[in-house]
Amino acid sequence: MTPGGGPRAELESCFAAAVAAVDAGAAVRRAIRADGPELAIAGRPLAPGARLRVLAVGKAAAAMAAALESLAGDRIAGGLAVTADGHGAPLSRVALREAGHPLPDARGERAAREALALVAEAPRDDVLVVLLSGGASALLPAPAPGLQLEDLVGATRALLRGGADIEETNAVRKHLSGVAGGRLAERAACERVVVLALSDVPGDRIDVIGSGPFAPDPTTYADALAAVDARGLRGELPERALRHLEAGARGERPETPKPGAPALARVETALVATNRTACDAAVSAAARAGLDASVLEEPLAGEAREAGAALAARALSFAPARTACLVAGGETAVTVRGHGRGGRSQELALAAALALDGGRRVALLAAGTDGTDGPTDAAGAYADGGTVSRGRAAGVDARSALDDNDAYGFFAREGGLLVTGPTRTNVMDLALLRVEPR
Repeated sequence: MTPGGGPRAELESCFAAAVAAVDAGAAVRRAIRADGPELAIAGRPLAPGARLRVLAVGKAAAAMAAALESLAGDRIAGGLAVTADGHGAPLSRVALREAGHPLPDARGERAAREALALVAEAPRDDVLVVLLSGGASALLPAPAPGLQLEDLVGATRALLRGGADIEETNAVRKHLSGVAGGRLAERAACERVVVLALSDVPGDRIDVIGSGPFAPDPTTYADALAAVDARGLRGELPERALRHLEAGARGERPETPKPGAPALARVETALVATNRTACDAAVSAAARAGLDASVLEEPLAGEAREAGAALAARALSFAPARTACLVAGGETAVTVRGHGRGGRSQELALAAALALDGGRRVALLAAGTDGTDGPTDAAGAYADGGTVSRGRAAGVDARSALDDNDAYGFFAREGGLLVTGPTRTNVMDLALLRVEPR
């Protein structure tokens, strides 16, 4: 948090309130009712004596598992939580594993084998509780037969650098995986499977969150190839991965489970927090601070630099009667053309800074609710009409930095980085705009 007052402090306070509203542990506790020996999950009681097997995957996995442990206690017969480095929390009944994100690694592959064994070997009368959050796709890499971990890593890297959105990315990852796209549900032995999910995807689609390991997959191998072609990535995908997708499109590989598949009929799903939850909390915090606050209904989407310029233009054309706060939520993408470092929120903020240069009415804070923006230690960045000139005084040029995808390098010198550390939750990104009257 920036010391003192001013626009930046106000926006950071609103962002902190938004993150607190989607606290993963609190979200799980809201979804579970514990009354003595009785326990109900997502509104449905557990059978007397039923034990829980827990699988938590994603950036919020440890926080969600810790909350479940505090409520269910010795009803938990065992479990596994897989999260990103630095996102762990103390657990007593559930084994904790950390793995690579956003690129999968060998630790994640080992954890995926553990997860497969956990769901396949659980007693039929136990209840499998799945705690799912953003990041699960990379954290639980299980190469499909004929593929290796390096194929998943290469495909993920190509999709990230190519600017693919989350739906395009997951259509590909589902069809290279042995657990995504409903395949983990096919392996589950329990008669009842309950999924509690934090949504980090536009539209809150359960088949997209974490690549939908317990959800029917409406996409096909042909859709995955279409996503690759839409981004011009055939030449960037590992050869085995491309051939696997092509064979699947020819009908030579089994498809992922589709809506109506019998294995998915026993799966119950509940969303416990979403990006809209965070947006509404930011609006409430801004209103308490005396700002005229509202949520922009158009979600953040598309290229980060284009979204940043568009938000800045909208704010500059806005003429509120009193100081206002506009809140946007969603997820953009970055097509990497340069050699710098950054993330989508930092790139959005840098593009906005160029559009706001010299003005005094508008300030912007863009950040990821998970506390991580791209391969950096920052959650995002702050920008206003003085950002470009402050950067110039510090020896960095905003336009050159944007051209080189080096938003992190720019804001590290200019002073605009927002560093929160891992928040152990994940509901996409927020962009907060503070707009003064003309």
